[in-house]
Amino acid sequence: MSNSLLIIGCGYLGLRVGRIAQQSGWQVHATTRSRFGTLAAEGFDPIAFDWNDSRTLRHLPSATHVLIAVAYDRHSRVDRFASQVDGLARVIRYLDDGRPAEQSADLCYISTTGVYHQTGGVWVDESSPTHPTREGGKAHLAAEAKLRSLRVGRPTTTLRLAGIYGPGRVPRAADVIAGRPIASPPTGHLNLIHVDDAATAVMNSFDNQRFASRARSPLYVVADDEPVVRREFYQEIARATRSAEPTFVDPMVDSGVRFRSETDKRIWNRRVRRDLLPQMQYPTYREGLRDVLQSVPRT
Repeated sequence: MSNSLLIIGCGYLGLRVGRIAQQSGWQVHATTRSRFGTLAAEGFDPIAFDWNDSRTLRHLPSATHVLIAVAYDRHSRVDRFASQVDGLARVIRYLDDGRPAEQSADLCYISTTGVYHQTGGVWVDESSPTHPTREGGKAHLAAEAKLRSLRVGRPTTTLRLAGIYGPGRVPRAADVIAGRPIASPPTGHLNLIHVDDAATAVMNSFDNQRFASRARSPLYVVADDEPVVRREFYQEIARATRSAEPTFVDPMVDSGVRFRSETDKRIWNRRVRRDLLPQMQYPTYREGLRDVLQSVPRT
C-alpha cells in the first residue's frame, strides 16, 4: 500500500512536513477550518475538520501515517484541556476504532518542552521529571498520557519540540531591527529548533528502516545543539542584520514571556540526534539565523 499522510493541524510545521511527504510521493491530506485554498495550492487534499466538533470526524480519511500538530486556539469557546486532551482522544478513538494494532496508522504527536518545570539552567532530557506550571504545559502533558493509554501496542511517537523558528518566524527580530527595546529578560536560556529540522524529525520518525536494529523510542525531545542565553540570541540577530545592540525592558506582569521565563532549562538532545536527526541542517541558532535573516533588509 502506498504511503499517505493525514495532517491534523496543518500550520507552520505541518505545511513543511506535508511538502516533504509529497516530494517523497506520498498523498497528503490536511485538515483545516478555513484555509482550503492555501492547502489545495500546496497540492494537499484539504479536509474540513474541527476536533472539538464530533460531527466532522466522518470527514477524516484513512491514512498510513498521521501527524497531530494542533495548536490551541485562544479565541475558542472550548477550554484548553477540553480541546487539547478531549479533542485528541476523540480523534484517536475514531481513527483506531475497529482496527487491529498491526493495521493502525503510524502516528506522530507534537508536544512541547513546556512540560518541563526546571530552573537554574539545568539540563533536561526524556527521563527528566515534568511538573509544568503553565496551562499549556499541563495540557500537553495530560494529552501525552491520554495518547499512551489509548494507543497501547500501536506505533506512536511523541515529539516534545523546543521553540520553532524559521522563515517569517524569528522571535523579536522586528524589534531588534527597529531598535525597539525587547520586552524580555536578557537572562535565561532559549531552546530552539529550526522548522526544517523539526519537519525532518517528524518524517524520520515514520521511517521504519531507521529502526531495523534499534527500537524506536516513544518519546523524543527535539532541540538543536546549543541552548542560548536570550541576550546572546538577540545580539546575534543584531549582528546578522547590522542593527544596534539590543536593549531590554521588563515584560508585562501577565505576559506569556514573563511566564515562560520563570523556567530556565537546557535541552539535551542526545536521543533525537542519535535516532532522528543525525545530520541537522541547522545545528545551532547561528546557522539558522544566518539562513533566515540573509534576505532581511539591513539598517
